[in-house]
Amino acid sequence: MPVTLDIQQPQPFDLVGARILIAGNAAAFEGTLSIRVSEGHDEYSSFTNVGSLGLKQFQAAIDIPESNSFKLNRLFLTLADDTGNENGPAVVIPVLFGPRILPGYGGWQPYTVKSGDTLTKIAQHQYGNTNYQPIFEANQHILTDPNVIFPGQMLRIPRDDI
Repeated sequence: MPVTLDIQQPQPFDLVGARILIAGNAAAFEGTLSIRVSEGHDEYSSFTNVGSLGLKQFQAAIDIPESNSFKLNRLFLTLADDTGNENGPAVVIPVLFGPRILPGYGGWQPYTVKSGDTLTKIAQHQYGNTNYQPIFEANQHILTDPNVIFPGQMLRIPRDDI
């Protein structure tokens, strides 16, 4: 079966904002690709136009309202060619929802761990307090224990001031 959904953005475990930007190459029945965002408790949906006779580059976005009732910060973005067949090709991408990790989330900055760093020290330097939870949650794809980080490791620091 030929590839009809090539999603280039977002990548798995990307840190996303309230507007989730999507890009790639796709073909779908009647040129319509369904977009859904869910975490098991709440769901938002939209669609975008893509190629119908062959792969076509596309860009799309789905806006998640502030009034969402998400309970988790890990969301699942589903892109599906399901307009003509509910069992059509689909891609599911896990993403991390920045506004659920840090209120007022606007983006993130990279930080390279130095010898002697702890998440608490990094939080104190970045936020002016010792709450490391936003940093830990934004890096849950590479961190399993907040007490285990390594020099040279690149962390994403969620920001509410960008």
